[in-house]
Amino acid sequence: MENTTDTLDIPKEWTFENASVASSFNQHVREQLPWYDLVTGAVTHIARHYIPQNGLVYDIGASTGNIGKALEPALKQRHARLIPIEPSAEMCAKYTGPGKENLMQVDACHFPYEPFDVAICHLVMMFMPVHERPAFVASLRKSLKPGGAIVIVDKCEAATGYQATVLWRLTLAGKVAAGVLPEHIIAKELSLGGVQRPLDPSILGEDAQEWFRFGEFAGWIITS
Repeated sequence: MENTTDTLDIPKEWTFENASVASSFNQHVREQLPWYDLVTGAVTHIARHYIPQNGLVYDIGASTGNIGKALEPALKQRHARLIPIEPSAEMCAKYTGPGKENLMQVDACHFPYEPFDVAICHLVMMFMPVHERPAFVASLRKSLKPGGAIVIVDKCEAATGYQATVLWRLTLAGKVAAGVLPEHIIAKELSLGGVQRPLDPSILGEDAQEWFRFGEFAGWIITS
């Protein structure tokens, strides 16, 4: 794990186009999501089952390269090509994963995807405009090669009734257990208003198989 001693100054309106956010991302994401490394390992495990020799992998919303670094041994062994996609210039400047020569600073919703074997969307769709998400998923499905997979991890729309309260508290409890100060939890949640909008899993299609869930976060796999 790559750590940083930088202290994150939470912006009033959350953005990845912020030097403090980019510099502190690796530490911050693990504080806010205590299961982050566990799920990164699971994503890597799943992806390895679908990456062929000389395959093509997209890391969509690549941030600083955590997924790419986890995948690097398999990519090297299979001579597979990784194309990281990240719209934030500040995050791109901090990218340390493999495939840096292919790093694309673009909006993933409007990128012309080549036929690929694996696409990973790790905590990215919740930051995409809601009206663009169905077309984005359709675009990935269209470019997915036979035998390939799309691996998704994202925040879902909340459950209803008492379940919603229970799951929300589960998420809060995880952050507190990781040592995040209550005032930082509140500041982060308020900063996300209108910027982060949870995913409606129905847009993924009936064949999307859920493989992970922790509170309001879940993971799915779509295969061809």
